Amino acid sequence: MELSGRVSMGNDCLEIDRIVGEYIKNGVKHVIFDLTAVHHVDSAVVGQIVKSHSGLKRSGGMLRLAGAAGMVEGVLKMTHVDKVIEIFPTAAAASENLPTVS
Repeated sequence: MELSGRVSMGNDCLEIDRIVGEYIKNGVKHVIFDLTAVHHVDSAVVGQIVKSHSGLKRSGGMLRLAGAAGMVEGVLKMTHVDKVIEIFPTAAAASENLPTVS
């Protein structure tokens, strides 16, 4: 799932929640948030990332983050999200070695 620009509370979080909910409902187990083109996130988005991770984990899946840089990477590290959700340099790297879905 590619995100871009300034991602913040409100409609952005609602849209992420809706899409991840649809993925889970449709049996998608592994999701990658490609943050390469994101230059700003706020605390609500950090919360939404953690919520998405929890929902996917409960459904037997996982969330991976890719391409976080600059302010976005700093926020994810400052809030210790990087200790809970693996962050990869690229979406291609994040897609490698995903567990097989049974």
